[in-house]
Amino acid sequence: MRMEMLGPVRAYADDGAPIDVGGAMVRALLARLALAGGEVVSVDALVDGLWGEHPHGGTVNALHALVHQLRKALGEAGVVERVAGGYRLHVRAEQVNAVRFEELAKRGGRELAAGDVQRAASLLGEALALWRGDALADVRDIPFAGTAGARLDELRVGAAEDRFEAELRLGRHGEILADVEAAAAAHPLRERLAGLRMRALHAAGRQSDALAVFEKVRETLAEELGVDPSEELRKTHLAVLRGEREIPEAVQARPEAVPGRLPAQLTSFVGRGDELRLLAGLLETSRLVTVVGPGGVGKPRLATEAVSRHRAHRRGRVWLVSLAGVNTADGLPEAVLGTLGVADGRLSGTPLDRVVKPARRW
Repeated sequence: MRMEMLGPVRAYADDGAPIDVGGAMVRALLARLALAGGEVVSVDALVDGLWGEHPHGGTVNALHALVHQLRKALGEAGVVERVAGGYRLHVRAEQVNAVRFEELAKRGGRELAAGDVQRAASLLGEALALWRGDALADVRDIPFAGTAGARLDELRVGAAEDRFEAELRLGRHGEILADVEAAAAAHPLRERLAGLRMRALHAAGRQSDALAVFEKVRETLAEELGVDPSEELRKTHLAVLRGEREIPEAVQARPEAVPGRLPAQLTSFVGRGDELRLLAGLLETSRLVTVVGPGGVGKPRLATEAVSRHRAHRRGRVWLVSLAGVNTADGLPEAVLGTLGVADGRLSGTPLDRVVKPARRW
């Protein structure tokens, strides 16, 4: 059996024949279980994911009915297994294209970092070829699918950036220029894409066009976010100005967080006064505040600036927790405690449910 999540949700039998899974809710249930990668998903998580935080009465029975429909559609006994507290879809990584994509993208990123650009380009190309549209396109209005789909879409852009980098290092700027320009146009605030576009244009002998890209990005960043281009993009701009024949990707300044520390910021922070004041107030009254928004609008930079100012005012300590690999509710406490160096679920005698509290969103 093969399941596709990178586009409309679809299922196929071993012989390639399409399986009529059913309506949107049944397809959403299949997607939620498939994305768990064979792990158990609790009944509560399924109810929340399919009906939201405020489900109507009878949703547990409705869930059981959906499971029955899914089992009937898949036609394989034991594919959807009921276990204590939840359900599990018996599936291998290669059977779910979203899971397969993530594995290939991670491997490609590692090969790129290690300098094997040929292998990186191959793996990343294979990963991106799995896509057929926006992730979970036909169930995106189901509560869990909005977040899960946005996460996959963000990973897709990151994988595309890595592939463009690998191809540029291989001298294939002509083969990827159109794709780079299309991606940069779709994500005008992503500075790495802008830098890749500038390098591809410069390699194609279009220096003036490459310089024009920088000016456009600088204007967009100032208007939309009130910030200047990053040091990395400025270095690329300078290299284009100098007419350097080969312009390697500027080293991304991503200092690792250490206990009680935030990453150093290489550029000044301008604007976003209303958001900073709102965050300052929430940080005074809430244990956990979540900043949400579409990719590329500067959420990490805004959050880092807000907590930096809060720390200076309160003289407290701040830890940066990477949630890039967290895709389930159970993974959040593990990520937080892992950053704090706590392995057994307790922090100085404090129960886990007091360490991680529900977020206040804005």
